[in-house]
Amino acid sequence: MLVTEELKSRTLGVTEQYFEILDVYYDDGVPRIARIDREGTGDVVVVYLPVADEWFYLAVYIDAVEQKIFNIGTESRNKVVFRATSETYSMDDLLGKTSLPVLTKWNKGELKSNRKSVNKFSCIEIEPNVEPDSAEDKLTKLFKLLAQDKTGIADLVTNADGYIQVIMDFHGGNQLLGGLSLSKEHIQKMSELNVGIEVDVASWGEPFK
Repeated sequence: MLVTEELKSRTLGVTEQYFEILDVYYDDGVPRIARIDREGTGDVVVVYLPVADEWFYLAVYIDAVEQKIFNIGTESRNKVVFRATSETYSMDDLLGKTSLPVLTKWNKGELKSNRKSVNKFSCIEIEPNVEPDSAEDKLTKLFKLLAQDKTGIADLVTNADGYIQVIMDFHGGNQLLGGLSLSKEHIQKMSELNVGIEVDVASWGEPFK
């Protein structure tokens, strides 16, 4: 496979540069792949590899026609969800307000995952795309799903704290982080749903040598 060969031979200078400061997971000597993205423009395929002990991904860009790797970079771990929280409604109350699938949920008063404190509010999160992908693509897919239950989402926005949450965990190798680019369509969808957006950005990993 092209990715395996490049990680062994490191013919691209950027490959050597990255592997001086990070590593990826291997299964039986083969790099672990989180996703192969063929949804991009042109004939570019992006292969995402989880970086060992980090939140972000190594992204390998392949020319599908030439069958050749032309670049390697990183992609932030992007989490894009519609989140509804309430100190008065229970988790079941929140679930009852929408017909959409809920990926994450918890009840006020339940122990948190750390088993050291309790949740101060109930919460549900709708997240249609958990795979590695750009935040913009994830946002587009989220809006497509939310449009299937505009009444329920409006109820959660009006009567609970319903909003879109974007979490972006970047590699801080050169101290130049990326950001979120909202298209006109994104803004239009936010307006139609009367929903706000919160963006949290963090930097991880070793700097380049």
